[in-house]
This record gives sequence, C-alpha cells and structure tokens, in this order.
Amino acid sequence: MAKLYFRYGAMGSSKTANAIMVRFNYLERGQKCIMLKPRLDTRDGERVVASRSGLTAPCYYMEEIDDIDLSGVDCLIVDEAQFLTKQQVEKLVDVVDSLGIPVIAYGLRADFRGELFEGSHWLLAWADSIEEIKTVCWCGRKATYNARLVNGRVVKTGEQIVLGGNESYVALCRRHWQSGETGPAGSESK
Repeated sequence: MAKLYFRYGAMGSSKTANAIMVRFNYLERGQKCIMLKPRLDTRDGERVVASRSGLTAPCYYMEEIDDIDLSGVDCLIVDEAQFLTKQQVEKLVDVVDSLGIPVIAYGLRADFRGELFEGSHWLLAWADSIEEIKTVCWCGRKATYNARLVNGRVVKTGEQIVLGGNESYVALCRRHWQSGETGPAGSESK
C-alpha cells in the first residue's frame, strides 16, 4: 500500500542528500523514480537538486506534475517540500491514494521564526508517516530551529522565504535560537 511520507529536519540535517540516496536506491534496483522540487527553489540551478555534500540529481518542478506521465513510476521524491502549497500537497495525497505511488517529501518543518511553512503544515496534517531527520546544534543538543543570520546575528523578523544556505542560516537548539547564540562565546558562527 502506497504512503505519503514526510521527512523533516532542521537545515544541515542531510535531507537533500538522503532524498538523492533514496532516488539512487530505486534506480539501482531498476525502478522508476522521479525527483521533484518547487520552482521557486533556484539555488542549485534549473531542474537540479543538490546537497551541501555535493550529491546532485535531475528533477522536475512540482508545478509540472500534471504534465508528467506517472505510469510505471515506482516513487516520487519531493525536495524542499516546505515550499509546497496546500493544493500541491493535496495533489501528492491524490498520487498516493488514486495512483498507488509512494511519495517521499523532504523539507523543513518550521521557518526561522519557529512558524510552520504552508507545505509543512499540510504534510504534517496528511502524511501517513512523519519522520524527523536529526542534526545537532553547536552545543551538542538536537537542533530543531533554523536561525536566519544577518551580518552574523540571529534575526526573527522578515519575509518567511529568503533562499540561502550556510551563509544565511544555522541550525540551533531551542535554547540557543531563543538567545541568539550561534557558537561558544568568542567564536565565529559557522
């Protein structure tokens, strides 16, 4: 029975690397697997998903899903699923329930303010399986917050979506997100 999976984690938890490896495993076994991402994610270029570790995979845009022939597809993998709309998550539910194709969505649970993204909200509500991909704060505790950095300092106001990587965000535990500490006193944020 096909399921909708939501695998979430803070930035730097290897969500994209995990997604690319799952795709590789399907392909290695001779199965057809399609990778998708929202069109607004342009950081890695057109029609490519790239992890910070250097792994890459070709992809389609989620906005094109109605134009993709899904016959014979064994799995859909969606990266950056936090950026999905409610309607796009509904489409993924339909792919699972009507077509019997498993969907594995990877993304952030919450933004830099600690608030749910639209896509994450509906994936948390409707996914058959929810799994956390863990990473750690600089202090060694589990990181659950995505702190936005401006001039090396944690900010908690601004637009919800600002694309960026290590230069703009750091994963922190709740304590250090609240205090704004990005490393031990006297150290540079990474």
